[in-house]
Amino acid sequence: RDVLGSRGLGDVYKRQGINYSGRTYCMAYKNTLITGITDFLVLAILKSKGDCYAYEISKYITSESNELLSISPNTIYTVMYKLENEQMISEYSVLVGKKRTRIYYHIESDGEAYLKELQHDYENMISGMSAIFDSLEKGDTHE
Repeated sequence: RDVLGSRGLGDVYKRQGINYSGRTYCMAYKNTLITGITDFLVLAILKSKGDCYAYEISKYITSESNELLSISPNTIYTVMYKLENEQMISEYSVLVGKKRTRIYYHIESDGEAYLKELQHDYENMISGMSAIFDSLEKGDTHE
């Protein structure tokens, strides 16, 4: 039974038991952070690796993150549909074997522009967080 309830992203991350004061809490860690970066990861992979299919992207994220991030193919498909509706990516079919068709995704120019925005936002977030943590380590107090 899912202690946290379903938020539509239950398959996205591994569950981690955390012990506080003798009680173990089950939580989906990184859920909030990854929700915001899934578009970013998908677009970056398509830009760098070229056209890919959803399962390939899912496996790439898992393997290249040393299994710290695990995003299911179903979640990747959801992102793909959204990005395709926003004309950030396009899809095309390729016959694999005699009967199987594989859907490949291609980043479009609007997707590349959006990726640049996401990259800028990500860098600003990391810089801002680093500045805050540096300030906290130094014991700075701003009132």
